[in-house]
Amino acid sequence: MATQTTFTISDLAREFDLTTRAIRFYEDMGLLQPQREGPGGRNRVYSARDRTRLKLTLRAKRLGLSLSEAKEIIEMYDSPRDTGPQLRKFLLILADHRRQLEEQMADLVANLDEVKVHEKEARALLAKLDKAGKAG
Repeated sequence: MATQTTFTISDLAREFDLTTRAIRFYEDMGLLQPQREGPGGRNRVYSARDRTRLKLTLRAKRLGLSLSEAKEIIEMYDSPRDTGPQLRKFLLILADHRRQLEEQMADLVANLDEVKVHEKEARALLAKLDKAGKAG
């Protein structure tokens, strides 16, 4: 399918296992810019560039980046400017995202530790109750 030069919304939905609504949402966010054809421009025609942008958007989402971050990164690679500043910006976005994930992980670990403490206390109380029930 990647050898095609244009794609319908259904083609992309099928290929990337998305709803057409999701693709229209990415279009509304400015991530995709299909050509319009047919009566009243009702039919969307996506280019290979749009397909690549959709693929990069989904990759950014899997990384946990926001759609605005994804758009910023994709647009950096779209522009013909020097790649040095683009890569520095990308590294800044990734570093910030990594920091957020590390904070979330620390919060999760602390929460998990607290759950373990409560489980241990509940087991100890249950053991006492079971022991008292057998003695009585």
